[in-house]
Amino acid sequence: MANRCWRHVLWLTGAGVTDERREAITRRRVVAVAVTVISLAALITLVQGLASPSRGDLAVHHDRSTRARASSHVSTSTRHQPPDGELRAGSDPSVLPGPVLIADRDNNRLLEVSPTGQVLWRFPEPGDLVPGQSFKLPDDAFYSPNGREVVVTQEDDFVISVVDATHRRIVFRYGHPGVSGSEPGYLHNPDDALLTLGGAILAADIKNCRLVVIRPPAHHLTHQLGETGNCTHELGVSYGSPNGAFPMTGGDTVVTEINGDWIDVLGREGRPVTDTHPPGFSYPSDTNELRLGVFLSVDYTDPGAIETFTAAGRLLWRYEPTGADALDQPSLALPLPNGDVLANDDKNDRVIVIDPHTNRIVWQYGHTHQPGSRPGYLANPDGVDLAPPYSLTMRFAHSLRAP
Repeated sequence: MANRCWRHVLWLTGAGVTDERREAITRRRVVAVAVTVISLAALITLVQGLASPSRGDLAVHHDRSTRARASSHVSTSTRHQPPDGELRAGSDPSVLPGPVLIADRDNNRLLEVSPTGQVLWRFPEPGDLVPGQSFKLPDDAFYSPNGREVVVTQEDDFVISVVDATHRRIVFRYGHPGVSGSEPGYLHNPDDALLTLGGAILAADIKNCRLVVIRPPAHHLTHQLGETGNCTHELGVSYGSPNGAFPMTGGDTVVTEINGDWIDVLGREGRPVTDTHPPGFSYPSDTNELRLGVFLSVDYTDPGAIETFTAAGRLLWRYEPTGADALDQPSLALPLPNGDVLANDDKNDRVIVIDPHTNRIVWQYGHTHQPGSRPGYLANPDGVDLAPPYSLTMRFAHSLRAP
C-alpha cells in the first residue's frame, strides 16, 4: 500500500496528471462558473432597470462593493424565482463565486455543488475505492494549494486521506481506519487537515491534544506541537483539545481549543503570540482569519452561533437566529469574497450563506433538519470549502505553513 501511495503522490510535484483528465474536471467547473456569470449579468441588468430604490426592491449598503450590491441585496421577488438546481426556495446563486465542496459526513461522501444547486462531482463513485479500502465519515475537506487534490479529515474514523480529484483515487492515508491511538501512524479524532505548498499536512489531533505535521509519503509525524495527552491550555506549550489550526495572512497560525474556549495565535516554529476567548462561546470550532486582526468562528452548540471578533476578544458581529433558522451545531464558517459568510450547519443537514448586513440566509443547499442522500439533501454536513481559485489554501497559499 505504501508503494502504491507513493506512486500516486504526484501532487507534490504537480506532474503525472494527463491533460485529458485535467480538462474533464475543469470543464465541469467552467460550466458552473458560466451559470453564475450569466445569473449575475441578469441581476445587474435588473438593478440598472429599477427606477428608484424607494420601490422597496433594492436595499443598498454603501460600505460594500458593487458586486455585493448586485448579488446579495436583490429584491425578494428575484430571490424567489426557482433556481435550476436543488436549493431552498429564495436562494440567490450569485452570492457564491463558484462551486462549494461539501463533506457530507453521514452519507460517507464528498460533493462539489454549483451555486445553482447541481452536483458537479462526488466521491466516491462505484469503482473509486480499491478492494479493502473504505471511505467513512468525512468530517472536513479542503482543496490542496494546486487545486488537484482534496485533503479529507475523517475524524471519527481516525484517518486523514488525500484524494486525487482527477484520477478519483485515495493517494495517501495517515492513520488506521476505525482504530484510534497516539503512537506513530495513529490519530485520535483528527480535524481540519490542510496541505501546504511545501507538501506537508498540518492537522489538529483533538483527543491526543496536539497539532501534528505529516510529510507524505511518510507514515510518521514530522513533528508535533503540544504534549500528547496534556489537555490543559498553556499558550505555545499545551493545547486543550484543539479542533483546528488555520493559516493567517502574515504567516501565523490560529488554533482553536475546545477546553476553556480558547483561540491561540502562533508564530513560526510554534512561537506563542497571543490568546483570547471567542466572546460568549462554550464550544468554539474552526476559527479562521476574516481579515487582518479579525477572526471568524462558530459555536458548536444547539442553538449555535457564528461571530466575528478581534484578537483582543471584542465582539464585532454575531449571528444567533431563533425559530426556524436557528443553528444546530454548526462547525465551520468561511468568508466569501462579497462579504457574506458560508457555513455548514451540521445537525440541521444544510449548508448556508448568511448576509451579515441583514442577518438573513440568502442561499441554502440541504433541507433543514431532514437528512437524506437524494439530490438536494445532506446528512450532517461537517465541512465546506470553495472550489479553486477561491479555496482556503489558495487564499493563503503564500502564508500557509506548518508552525
